[in-house]
Amino acid sequence: MSQQKSEVKLEKAKLRKDKEILRVLNPLVKEWFFSRFEAFSLPQLHGVLPIHERKNILISAPTGGTKTLTAFLSVLNYLVKLACSGELEDKIYCVYASPLKALSGDVFVNLINPLSEIEEIAKRKKVKMQKIRVALRTGDTPTFERQKMLKNPPHILVTTPETLAIVLNARRFSEHLRAVEYIVVDEIHALSNKRGVHLSLSLERLQEMSVITPVRIGLSATISPLDEIARFLTGNRECLIADVQFSKKIDVKILTPTSDLIETTALDLHSGLYKMIDRLIQKHKTTLIFTNTRSATERVIHHLKEMFPKKYMEEIGAHHSSLSREHRFDIERRLREGKLKVVVTSTSLELGIDIGYIDLVILLGSPKSTARALQRIGRAGHKLHDTAKGRFIILDRDDLVECSVMLKEIKERKIDRVQIPKNCLDVLSQQIYGMAIYKIWNIKDMFSLIKKSYCYSSLSYEDFLSVISYLSGEYALEHRHVYAKIWYDAETGQIGKRGRLARVIYMTNIGTIPEESFMSVIVAKGDGKGSKVGVIDEAFFERMKTGDVFVLGGSKYQFLYAKGMKIYVNSSVYRPPTIPSWFSEMLPLSFDLSLEISRFRGLIEEKLKARKSGKEIKKFIQRFCYVDKGTAENIFEYMRQQYEYVGLPSNKKIIVENYKGERNFFIFHSLFGRRVNDALSRAVAFLTAQQGGRDIEIGISDNGFYLAGEKIGEDKIKKVLKFLYSGNLKEVLSEAIERTEILKRRFRHCANRSLMILRSYKGRKKSVGRQQLRSHFLISAVRKISGEFPILKEARREVLEDLMDIKNGEVVLNWIHEGKIKIEYKRTNLPSPFSLNLIMQGHYDLIKMEDKINFLKRMHKAIQRGLGNEAV
Repeated sequence: MSQQKSEVKLEKAKLRKDKEILRVLNPLVKEWFFSRFEAFSLPQLHGVLPIHERKNILISAPTGGTKTLTAFLSVLNYLVKLACSGELEDKIYCVYASPLKALSGDVFVNLINPLSEIEEIAKRKKVKMQKIRVALRTGDTPTFERQKMLKNPPHILVTTPETLAIVLNARRFSEHLRAVEYIVVDEIHALSNKRGVHLSLSLERLQEMSVITPVRIGLSATISPLDEIARFLTGNRECLIADVQFSKKIDVKILTPTSDLIETTALDLHSGLYKMIDRLIQKHKTTLIFTNTRSATERVIHHLKEMFPKKYMEEIGAHHSSLSREHRFDIERRLREGKLKVVVTSTSLELGIDIGYIDLVILLGSPKSTARALQRIGRAGHKLHDTAKGRFIILDRDDLVECSVMLKEIKERKIDRVQIPKNCLDVLSQQIYGMAIYKIWNIKDMFSLIKKSYCYSSLSYEDFLSVISYLSGEYALEHRHVYAKIWYDAETGQIGKRGRLARVIYMTNIGTIPEESFMSVIVAKGDGKGSKVGVIDEAFFERMKTGDVFVLGGSKYQFLYAKGMKIYVNSSVYRPPTIPSWFSEMLPLSFDLSLEISRFRGLIEEKLKARKSGKEIKKFIQRFCYVDKGTAENIFEYMRQQYEYVGLPSNKKIIVENYKGERNFFIFHSLFGRRVNDALSRAVAFLTAQQGGRDIEIGISDNGFYLAGEKIGEDKIKKVLKFLYSGNLKEVLSEAIERTEILKRRFRHCANRSLMILRSYKGRKKSVGRQQLRSHFLISAVRKISGEFPILKEARREVLEDLMDIKNGEVVLNWIHEGKIKIEYKRTNLPSPFSLNLIMQGHYDLIKMEDKINFLKRMHKAIQRGLGNEAV
């Protein structure tokens, strides 16, 4: 296993024997366990003893793999032993943190029940035992419950990352955290974001205040790389890794509603899809259907009810983030009680909430990463020895290729890697404020503690000091109502809180999840007023550039400018749409999976070049991707057409296709995932525009990107790609995003996290609109003071590293400059098969499914007719 630092010891956890675990189990715990389970599970054989031996451990196992019980078995055993000997103290022994409130609730219930059963066994055996207390504390916990915890602290505290940060600063309650012995972090795979960064600092703060070094236990579903996640959990300390990812059986297949995805009709595709879904649902007890968007979730439910009214009235439900909390909880409860035959969800049921027995998961379209596919499929057969059964249903040839390679990755047990954000200065600001409220610090001690977090292990002292300068008011932003939050004495090196309301401000504005709202769309008029035509969500808006055309309510609008939460548009538009309405909900294809698909394309091209027969290549596709004959035929025909028309782009070749249709398109067949393509397309467009190619339109997808504009030429593109390399990509992109809406919105999010803009003050909530207005003035003010102001710097980092993927963009540019990836230029009279979805994605909001299929059929026939003489 690779090691980042020689002193950091990461080892594989050994598989221990049953008798070793039995030797350390308290008789009461042993009797309870075997009254419930026949034997120890694989995660338990790997994890129970190391936790008993007080060793940090990361346990990675599929959903339903008994991870939570593995973590708690040693903890409960220890507490029961103390309770039986009358040694249980009034303190918190164990902190359990989960990113999901609902999951915290599940775990709370799943701890209470075993404890009450163990108590019953103790009574029956006439064993005296102190009461072991468990308490749930989240943002929803009533005041009287919190008061009870102060008087009688729980021995196990179940909480969320945000509430953990709050209790660390609660004057009296934090006293109960001074001798924590165990920290359990659940669903760690859901924390490769700023919530995880925030938690990593809270864990260091908790360890600093505890007189005992707590054991850190991480629980994760399918994730990679495990050594990096282990460092994230422990802060670069020693850690064991129990990797039992694939102990569970998996049954996965790819299905299509018609044998040919091109030579079909909209009616056949539509009815075939829903008949197939209905057949699968009826063959199983409970089915969970994953779509990738909220609108698709509602659409699937509507069509199932419409086509099969007698089957799907009461026994069907929707679950997604736009629905009320009460509705979601009701769906989860009815699932647990077995009252629902089918639930359709977007992404909200991916994490490990207890939703009872599911025996089939249907994935409509690609989940865009192997890890996500496994998490979704793992919801079926949630119990330990059940088989996880999943079915991909595919309607599109790009998705078919993607999911076939994903199926290969699942079968061969390869998981794409996550990226954990590093050195986030907004989260750092919030945590430093919390630390200063807790006590007076020496600046060197504070910096030393922060550096112990894996997320800040490479933080420079210069960046740390810039955050201290911002928090202590050195940037003089009082005229913009940004006041000093801490004091810093440079002579003594001491830091402390400033202001009587510090604790209240911190407690009521804590957290990392940004508030989102809707933007009003106004048709601009000469008087500056205009008329409202509807609303769009912020996530969709932040991707827009001036001049972009989008569809709302069936009509086209061109984006002109924005003010606060209003966007002004032109309604007299003749250009086609440039950005699809579902763009903000699209999941990005992972970089690792993108490379595997590119490699697969390369293997097919080699066989086509070697003039292998179609029959031979189809058999290869079947073997390579573990797919059936029909899927292999569809993939082969798609690849063959592209190869014969302009060639197959692959892991060794990017094809730049110049197609002159209604606009002059330069289509980059660069299959690196949407985040990398977002970075590359903006950089190339920015540099092209500087050469005089104004009014450049950009379109991006996972499979590539295009630039469209009258003044773009092949010579300009070649010049740009010669100039652009890994060493200047960051500089080019930083300049390209500087005046964009995306940076303005992300600055507001960062300003919220760093408490520059308060969401709540003295009991009054500030609307998102007012926050955005303040952000508009603030970003102008800080730009005048310093282009390197820490929160502006963080907003840029977030756009380039978290939203886009500049690091892998630099990797791709290195490959190009090293000659590992060649660039070929082709001119076409018709767009190539691979480019159709990319250049048509904006149109799909305006045309019916029937028209889309007919269009693809016409293009397919035109390409077939022109093969051999269309491409130059």
